[in-house]
Amino acid sequence: MTVEFKTNGSELTVIPEGRIDTNTAPVLEQLMAQQVSGINSILFDLEKINYISSAGLRVLLYYAQQMEEIDGTIKAINVSDEIRKIFDMTGFLDILNVDD
Repeated sequence: MTVEFKTNGSELTVIPEGRIDTNTAPVLEQLMAQQVSGINSILFDLEKINYISSAGLRVLLYYAQQMEEIDGTIKAINVSDEIRKIFDMTGFLDILNVDD
């Protein structure tokens, strides 16, 4: 997995590529921790993600909770049908603002 970050003021766009699983989720979490200072909006562009495990969902949940604590926002865009099904089965469609 690779991750690209783009910052625009207090908005952070996270663009991961590949799989977010038990091996890569800790890397994503560590990289994000270095990027979120002063951020009140996180946009996950998931166009290049082909799989997300429960470990990856935990990272998304953690940052959803962080944004909720500061009245920030979190959103997922470019979500494939496969990832959307995972979000639906796990209740993440109710946690994340998922762009249609």
